[in-house]
Amino acid sequence: MGAMLFWSFSFVWIKIAYLAYEPLTVVMLRLVFSVILIFSFAYFIRRIQIPSRKDIGIFVLLAFFEPFLYFMGESFGLKFVSSTVAAVIVATIPLISPLIAWYFYKERISSLNLAGLVASFIGVTLVVMNADFTFDASPKGVILEFFAVFSAIAYSVVLRKLAFRYNTLTIIAFQNLIGIFLFFPFWLIFESRVFAATPFHPQAFGAILLLSVFASSLAFILFTYSIRNQGINRSNTFINLIPVFVAVFAYFVLNDHLTLRKMIGICIVIGGLFLAQISKRERRKRSNAIVHCEG
Repeated sequence: MGAMLFWSFSFVWIKIAYLAYEPLTVVMLRLVFSVILIFSFAYFIRRIQIPSRKDIGIFVLLAFFEPFLYFMGESFGLKFVSSTVAAVIVATIPLISPLIAWYFYKERISSLNLAGLVASFIGVTLVVMNADFTFDASPKGVILEFFAVFSAIAYSVVLRKLAFRYNTLTIIAFQNLIGIFLFFPFWLIFESRVFAATPFHPQAFGAILLLSVFASSLAFILFTYSIRNQGINRSNTFINLIPVFVAVFAYFVLNDHLTLRKMIGICIVIGGLFLAQISKRERRKRSNAIVHCEG
């Protein structure tokens, strides 16, 4: 819940950071500050580990999915859609994850899973489209946010491979460090000159610092701990909370409009997501009961 709370704030802080800085600049600065913070703290408490040579490729793949691909989708997507719309799209992660598992691992999808999928996408439609079926949100922004969704799912799968071999601080520190090197060439080509010519903006810079500490550091540390102890699906279930947090924060901080249609859409998305999760819990209970009886 702590991770989701910090990530929810990030949708609002990014909008504030965009008052002065471009997306790649915001990402680069938040990663640089995060790496300095985490490495300093980990070194001070003697918790930093050096990745083994055989795991370097996994760390690079982890950073490639997140922060690189995820931030590309999320950061540029937020240039075209509101914080609330972006959060609702990101909240479909727990529902799409079982589809990926079905495709690659042939895991069965129940009728409740399917119903939850349909309900959630109906809810997303209500949030991003007008009553006359025209887009209330930019199609480009919606596509970019869904790109971030699939990147986050891939990140969770790769993270699971490292969560039991390295401590949380080590994973996040090297993930963000590699992310800096992945982003740097793009920032150098497209935004470095603009950044050099941009006057210092206290409010936007303050938002980047908040992103660095809470969204790029603490949230990932808490989420990695959750992945290690609860698994991918149970941890991703808490993403359901993000649209609720973001809708409230954006309404009070950014003065985003929260219409009745959008509120109904958010409720449908969350309801569909929990419907899918309930089905999985019930299957686990039935399996445990069968094993218990056979024993």
